[in-house]
Amino acid sequence: MGQATPRVYDDWLEDTVLPTPRIRLDSPAWFAWLEAQTTQRFAYPLFDPRVGYIVGVMTVRKEARQRGGWYWSVYRRAGAGMRKVYLGRSATVTQARLAAIATDLLAETGRQAAPSTPETPQR
Repeated sequence: MGQATPRVYDDWLEDTVLPTPRIRLDSPAWFAWLEAQTTQRFAYPLFDPRVGYIVGVMTVRKEARQRGGWYWSVYRRAGAGMRKVYLGRSATVTQARLAAIATDLLAETGRQAAPSTPETPQR
């Protein structure tokens, strides 16, 4: 069985394989984590304020490009199809950008999105 996919909750990344399992988004530790060779993906929740809970997840993946280097893309399954949104290099993977893409993806599926993820209880 493989390791769990790191997940974003509120403004924090939770990754159980890290010595400190929580990293605040947009911090220097966040950008270092994104650049790490071992980092390949994470999950970001899609929160619908009309119903008051998370209605899905978008997967954010790091991929090698032909022109060299690593770039991030968002994937979201919608019915039988797959939607892909290009993010760019690690420096462009910010909380604001992820929230905007989540809003757009929910709008495409007929749902209204919140500008950020919901607050979750501390664990």
